[in-house]
Amino acid sequence: MPELSRAPVHVVAVIPARFASTRLPGKPLADIHGKPMIQWVYERTKKARGIDLVVVATDDERVARAVEGFGGRAMITSPDLASGTDRVAAVADAIPAKIYVNVQGDEPLMAPEAVEAAVELVRSGRFPMSTVMTPLRTRAELEDPSVVKVLADRTGRSIYFSRLPIPYSRGPQPVAEPDGTADFICRRHVGLYVYTRETLFQFRSLPPSAIEQGEVLEQLRAVHHGIPIGITEVDFTSIGVDTPDDLEKVRKILV
Repeated sequence: MPELSRAPVHVVAVIPARFASTRLPGKPLADIHGKPMIQWVYERTKKARGIDLVVVATDDERVARAVEGFGGRAMITSPDLASGTDRVAAVADAIPAKIYVNVQGDEPLMAPEAVEAAVELVRSGRFPMSTVMTPLRTRAELEDPSVVKVLADRTGRSIYFSRLPIPYSRGPQPVAEPDGTADFICRRHVGLYVYTRETLFQFRSLPPSAIEQGEVLEQLRAVHHGIPIGITEVDFTSIGVDTPDDLEKVRKILV
């Protein structure tokens, strides 16, 4: 790992990147127009204003070598860590900072402005933890369990995250507009989190909740334990790459 700067670090962006994947093995190194996917995520994250340091946290030397090969910073973390948040916390153990950003390593379309918006919610002191959402474009997205939905209240605090359409509607559901958009009450959640240092360590220490285990959504641990999650809407195309089909969609967008 390249030597870290000794300048004060206030905001560290961490990109957890596991090599193993059931549906797409080795996906951090999946080729997208001559660059590994992790490089696309790294470069987009680094463009966000206000980020002092970007680090890829991985359990695999192949990923670390690839990151260092394009001039990035990588840190090897234990393969026994259960989640991406645990990898972020492992980086926080080694690199003190005020704020940590968790950018999913399978989000090569991540918008720098989304990172900036989420960081601002925490930097301003409004929330100890934050995330972002985007519009739901179609009914197919609404009904797809791989697309996580979120509801927020009028103050910008997340209410609930689910793989199901929320809230349940007894009346007619909105009909998609000709341009492919629809005015759904819920929004699409993007896998991006920002925490204060204290909140990150608190989150790591908390036991998983029943709703987290049922939905298989780690952020519901914070909801269950009463940690406020601020959320803001940013309009960009987000595709988390979990399958070969997802990878092909991203390749077409990034042509």
